[in-house]
Amino acid sequence: MVTVVLMHSPFLGPSSMRPLADELASDGVAVLLVDLQMTVNEAPVHQRLIGAFADALEDSGVAGPLVLVGHSGAGPLLPSFADALELDVAGLVFLDSDLPTPGKAWRETVDPALVRQVKASVRDGRLPRWDRWFDEDPLRLVPADLREEMRDEAPEVPWEFLKEQRPVVEWSGACGYVLLSAAYDDAADKAEALGWPVERVESHHLAAATSPSTVAAALRSVISSL
Repeated sequence: MVTVVLMHSPFLGPSSMRPLADELASDGVAVLLVDLQMTVNEAPVHQRLIGAFADALEDSGVAGPLVLVGHSGAGPLLPSFADALELDVAGLVFLDSDLPTPGKAWRETVDPALVRQVKASVRDGRLPRWDRWFDEDPLRLVPADLREEMRDEAPEVPWEFLKEQRPVVEWSGACGYVLLSAAYDDAADKAEALGWPVERVESHHLAAATSPSTVAAALRSVISSL
């Protein structure tokens, strides 16, 4: 049986994925939720993230095979996470995220208007919390108790992180995609064109926190097709 390893967005914390982890565990799925929030405080963030991930897996004592699941900003780093492990990785699943863009920085892959908006909010070299990037609070959809936990965990990431080139790592193994929001329709379409198993959930970007049973079902479906 594979172990499903969940990685939260670098702009959020593990509480954003904990309801999904709990749902999978209640279904008898072996699951590990990795906490990466302390690794994004200083540059170089990519190097720190990948190193901390490998250390966390080693410390956990988990055995392969693994399926790595990355939400949002963790998705493009999945090949790098897999490459850092000596364990058998059976597949990668992108959860409402962009696909890998080796050698490109975040700011090269998103709407320039968002880059300008985010850059204008930088203070002392740091970004505001992710929920403050937008005109409307994206955490408004999350139940109040979990919303406050997610807000407390959200780090003020160095602006340098969004300028860092993503690692150039090749991955030739199995991949799948779970779409949660219309913002990533293009990524899901690309995944489908590549022949990957794709599940589309009509929800929102934080559905792993608010609709964990629905997301877990979609994730299990994709994993079974890898």
